[in-house]
Amino acid sequence: VGFLLADPPAEDMVKVVKLFEVPNYTEGIVFDHAGNGYISHDKVITKFTPELKTSIWAETGAPNGHKILADGTHLVCDGSQHAVPHLSADGKVLGKASKECNGKELRAPNDLTLDRRGGFWFTDPGGSDDKKLIGTVHYVNAKRKTHLVLEGLAFPNGIVLTPDGKTIYLAESKKNRVLSYPVIAPGKLGAMKVFGDLPEKKGEQIDNQPDGMCLDADGNLYVAHYGMKQVQVLDKTGKVIRRYPGGNLTTSNVGFAGPGMSHLYLTGALGSEQSHGALFRIELPGVRGLKILPEKK
Repeated sequence: VGFLLADPPAEDMVKVVKLFEVPNYTEGIVFDHAGNGYISHDKVITKFTPELKTSIWAETGAPNGHKILADGTHLVCDGSQHAVPHLSADGKVLGKASKECNGKELRAPNDLTLDRRGGFWFTDPGGSDDKKLIGTVHYVNAKRKTHLVLEGLAFPNGIVLTPDGKTIYLAESKKNRVLSYPVIAPGKLGAMKVFGDLPEKKGEQIDNQPDGMCLDADGNLYVAHYGMKQVQVLDKTGKVIRRYPGGNLTTSNVGFAGPGMSHLYLTGALGSEQSHGALFRIELPGVRGLKILPEKK
């Protein structure tokens, strides 16, 4: 007999814990098969062990969203390279998984999500905002050909593909909302729906832009809410059901790891983007985060 997972714990039942600081605003939290974590900040990617020992793993220029492939190699969105570099398990550059689309150089790839066909989707918000709607989403197939999928967006940011491969969730930062699209085929999306409008800033909050996102096993979407010092949790209907503390004011990215995949890790900066960055963790008993790591080959 199957049992429904419990709702995520109430806000007053959780505590956000600071694990360590780095000199700069942080992004791109991801974990490898051995349980080591990686965060992007300034020009570098810092690796940390389960015991929180940190070391510089790679320098790419302006790393951001980051995913690890089944063979243990890494894909990193990097705005300074106008590309998605492909790195080895020990941080050496192997080449570029994507650098142009239809003969045009990419602007500033931001975040990505992997599919089960050896491909990946990524956002390129470079230069876009709510007045300049030039943000794009791309799909890179297993042969490393880059396709234009969406355009005309106001800073497309975090992107998540559901485990069944049928839905893409997309954070449109400058409109403070999450969009959803049905996946018709690799690189082809159906009609856009507004999945959820997010709460607006008030008081000491400085902005309200959805950034990185991840899913739990019950289909709830966890959205790092930049400028709000919060993570918004949306259920499968797009309703905000929890508003967890983000630790960082400019909360930028979220990812599950740890015992039972029940620890939610959060990146960002303590104040504005010019202040120190930090990694935070919230323990969420009863929640099981989805592994974003493909099975080892």
